[in-house]
Amino acid sequence: MIILGFVSTSVNLHSFDIQNMLYIVGTKPIKMNKTVLILCFLALGISCKAQNTLSISEGHVSPKANLSQIAWMEGHWKGEAFGGITEEIWSPPLGESMLFSFKLVVDNKVNFYELGHIRKIGESLIFELKHFGPDLKGWEEKEEVQQFKFIKAEKNRMYFDGFTFEKVSANEINIYGLIHTGDNAEEVKFNYKK
Repeated sequence: MIILGFVSTSVNLHSFDIQNMLYIVGTKPIKMNKTVLILCFLALGISCKAQNTLSISEGHVSPKANLSQIAWMEGHWKGEAFGGITEEIWSPPLGESMLFSFKLVVDNKVNFYELGHIRKIGESLIFELKHFGPDLKGWEEKEEVQQFKFIKAEKNRMYFDGFTFEKVSANEINIYGLIHTGDNAEEVKFNYKK
């Protein structure tokens, strides 16, 4: 069974509904008979696009990591997603964190913002963020923060629970996010260029 955490808001991004945006935060094994298992594999082969993200299991302990491994995220990045223009601005590592802001603009109007960071926690890293409407009213409760534990580093990729940061070149990155809407889980790719 997939265990999910959610962000609830009233923002509608055209065909992408953020009303009940859910993030996968872990998995739990389930027992199935052979027929159900085959049907699941067929369904996954047809509809699952989560090939670039990983999810942690219960009791996961993040390995050692530091901000120098993801310092290449620094910069002003622009792309397109959810029927609009996306922008992310990442600061250089300072004070054991890298701060970022995200903005989605649809039809020349801000749809929503994210503010967050990747920060050092113990001997590892964690990716954390909060969402805000165009009026800067928070979507999460005041004390609530969306948290995604570090999983592993691999060549030009940093894997967090449900998110993958990929360096394509000095001027291009991809961020993959596993998003669940309704009964469907989909991996969304954000391609950014400087």
